[in-house]
Amino acid sequence: MDRFENLDVPRLLLVGLTLSTLIAVGVLLSTSSTAFGVSNPSWEGTSSLREQAEAVDSDSIVVTNTSEYARVDPSSSVAVVLSPERPYTTPETADVRTFVRSGGTLVVAEDFGSHTNPLLASLGVRTRVDGRPLRDERRYYRSPDIVVAPDVSEHALTSEVSQVTLNHGTALRPNGSRVLVNSSSFAYLDTNRNGSVDGTESIRTYPVVTVETVGSGRVVVVSDPSVFINAMLDRPGNERFVRSVFSGHETVVLDHSHRGDLPPLTAAVVAVQRSDLLRGIVGFVGIGVVALVHRRSRGN
Repeated sequence: MDRFENLDVPRLLLVGLTLSTLIAVGVLLSTSSTAFGVSNPSWEGTSSLREQAEAVDSDSIVVTNTSEYARVDPSSSVAVVLSPERPYTTPETADVRTFVRSGGTLVVAEDFGSHTNPLLASLGVRTRVDGRPLRDERRYYRSPDIVVAPDVSEHALTSEVSQVTLNHGTALRPNGSRVLVNSSSFAYLDTNRNGSVDGTESIRTYPVVTVETVGSGRVVVVSDPSVFINAMLDRPGNERFVRSVFSGHETVVLDHSHRGDLPPLTAAVVAVQRSDLLRGIVGFVGIGVVALVHRRSRGN
């Protein structure tokens, strides 16, 4: 207590400013503004997915390279790929294919990106993402572009799910894959993107979630990556859907390998987690710091 009493006001202000600066820098280095980013806590980020995994007693890990799929047991893991920003190379596709064919569950969500259909084709999945905006003038949340899909099939992946809500999503072409969720019968694909139904646009049911067996595993395709973002988890049915997909898996793999760079601090934490050498160094430094503090406290 005497130590704090001896500090004058300018020193206290300096200490407060220093602590505030350190906290601000820490936040800056550990968060991201990248859409669908696992370190992005804003509305378009997916930082809440870790909480969803924890809610169903699953561990979650972030991978920044597809080679890291080998770290998990495929038969007890589900991996999530959201709208990749660049193509998967042949070796990267092989890593993902090995994971799935060895018993892993892979969730791929896409709306308008150009790199997902080639990935699905390379994995041997028949479903394709249509890419045209899906709208529904009857079953929607606040806007016809925020489609509520109420037609849910009975399946382990949709347990207790009654609907899924899309945010400016699209539809899927199953091509023989099993459809898990359909839109209502009042939906249509806005081919010319004019926000209304034209004579050539059909009003009917459209698939928005499919599943297909590949080897010993399965691939789930969702027609909108926004289903998984922070803001949309509160929309009708989405949290229940995400938890149902995660449930029963020991590990949830959040694949950030094709979504841009992680924030520096988060990248450092991920690097330490996957390296025995770095974990050892951090542990050694931590023990040294504790010993130094203890020695100084005894000296005082």
